[in-house]
Amino acid sequence: MNIRKGTPNDMTAVLSLIQELATFEKEPDAVLVTVDDLIRDGFGPVPLFNVFVAEIEPEPTDTESTKQIVGIALWYYRYSTWKGKTIHLEDLVVKESMRGTGLGYALYSEIIKQGKKDQVRRVEWNVLDWNAPAIEFYEKSGAKVLRDWYVVQMDELGINSFVENKLR
Repeated sequence: MNIRKGTPNDMTAVLSLIQELATFEKEPDAVLVTVDDLIRDGFGPVPLFNVFVAEIEPEPTDTESTKQIVGIALWYYRYSTWKGKTIHLEDLVVKESMRGTGLGYALYSEIIKQGKKDQVRRVEWNVLDWNAPAIEFYEKSGAKVLRDWYVVQMDELGINSFVENKLR
């Protein structure tokens, strides 16, 4: 297993893992982002995200295969008025067939090490309340799960409605 920074050539595999996560989270039709979006947004003049990819070597008997990306950790910097520079881990995804191999821990560790390297005061992410294995994993690692906070979002339809109806 090798963990490295992602490249534009990795974005097809990254999108496939994002789609796998959406299916796991019971939102298989929610992914609107494309490979072109990921390349533009992650590798343009002002990258909006960073990504670590975990790849494995093909089986020795498989001479035609190349390395396979089986996990990602996609993250970006945020700014907290209380803490300053922080890292937001948007997605930590491990291919279903690779779960339980230590791959998720390796990617998670890479994010925490990046936070230490960058001297951020917080690394943060969201976890679904029904994902007990993930919550247990995070708590065992020393992370705090803030159960008294709600995630608030306004989707594209809400944005359009607000702008068209409320700002007149």
